[in-house]
Amino acid sequence: MENLPREPAPAKGKTPVKYTHVAAVHPRQRTSCLSHDSEHSPSFLGFRNLMVIVLVVMNLRLVVENFMKYGVLICIGCHDYRRIDILLSTMLYALVPCHLFVAYIIELGAAQHAKGVLGRLKRSDYDPNHDLFEESRAFQATWYTIAWGHGINATFCLLVTTYVVYYHIHHPMIGSICQVHAIIVWLKNCSYAFTNRDLRHAYLNPSSATTLPEIYSQCPYPRNVTISNLAYFWWAPTLVYQPVYPRSPSIRWLFVAKRLAECFALSMFIWLASAQYAAPVLRNSLDKIKTLDVASIIERLMKLSTISLIIWLAGFFAVFQSVLNALAELMRFGDREFYTDWWNSPSVGTYWRTWNKPVYHFMRRHIYSPLVGRGFSSGFASTMVFVFSGLLHELLVGIPTHNILGVAFVGMMVQLPMIYFTAPLEKMQGINGRVVGNCIFWISFCLVGQPLAALMYFFAWQAKYGSVSRLEKG
Repeated sequence: MENLPREPAPAKGKTPVKYTHVAAVHPRQRTSCLSHDSEHSPSFLGFRNLMVIVLVVMNLRLVVENFMKYGVLICIGCHDYRRIDILLSTMLYALVPCHLFVAYIIELGAAQHAKGVLGRLKRSDYDPNHDLFEESRAFQATWYTIAWGHGINATFCLLVTTYVVYYHIHHPMIGSICQVHAIIVWLKNCSYAFTNRDLRHAYLNPSSATTLPEIYSQCPYPRNVTISNLAYFWWAPTLVYQPVYPRSPSIRWLFVAKRLAECFALSMFIWLASAQYAAPVLRNSLDKIKTLDVASIIERLMKLSTISLIIWLAGFFAVFQSVLNALAELMRFGDREFYTDWWNSPSVGTYWRTWNKPVYHFMRRHIYSPLVGRGFSSGFASTMVFVFSGLLHELLVGIPTHNILGVAFVGMMVQLPMIYFTAPLEKMQGINGRVVGNCIFWISFCLVGQPLAALMYFFAWQAKYGSVSRLEKG
């Protein structure tokens, strides 16, 4: 008995209480925390952490597998670009902005004509009964001349670049840079012409000037038709012309340096990921597409979807967060809402309205709103926006790859039924509809959209210049 363990002595000053096995551990009704009728919604932070860890581990496994299978594929000197590509792209980059100067010359002439018209209307000897008809005819003729001048100038800007890239620039990346630059300048040309046309109309009809935004009073027409004003619009991170923009007080050079460093780091990452991971998947898909092996093509699409999504996200951050913010800081451009939280889009339509604000603003201001204002339905106006956008996407992809397949155009047109299908989900009560809409958006974005387009254009390129064409000739 002496060797048995003794009970611990009670704490000094406290009376020991003997424990009894009658504690009520089920005192009331309770539900499981994952049940719909639970009083409190549980946090899923742990599951989020788990998914991040699983995602990192799975991609690290793919990295190890890639190096074991292919080795290091990074090669600076292996790019098939030619000296003529560099020469022509440099010439295009220097000459394309000259079309903005031509637009300035046209608008300068239009402003001088508008001043003359307004001066004649204010003359004391002006006879409305005799001179009004002739003045109206002359004004309409000049108005159409200005419109044709802007149209020819803007179209010539885009057509010349498209012709040179398609027939004379071999490397698709160099061609894509030239094409993007030309389309940006073309859109700016169009916005400059449309906006000044309406400003000129308000100048000649003062009663309609009350509809102009208040910010425009800081630089009224025709004081905005200057080289400095146009040069600012040329470099401003927007596609929509305004005589005046909100401006930040000063330039934060450290902010600019950080954004440029981000852009450089992400550009290197995109290059490494494309060469080391995306290129092997694309090359290994050629024989499957050639033989129409549907199961293998689907498998390649799923494999390509991961790396294409990572590359796209890196490119999105590099352009819309790093480059545009750096440029806005240098230009002291105040409105920097280049995107909103598109990744939470509850519908496909919300994604297209939020991921690329500069293009969205251009489409709404110069295509959608004018069509609706002329009596067309919103559905027709939206269709015209996507037709226009589809043509631009085909120019951006088909011209540099020297293959006008129509895949990019069809891909944009397919967005219309998806927008109409997912729009009701956004308006549903509760969160379920929005979750389903967001899932549909991500599935169409990651699995069907980009990977399929990349496979099609890569196969067409290889069929024309690469391994597939050599196999067929052999």
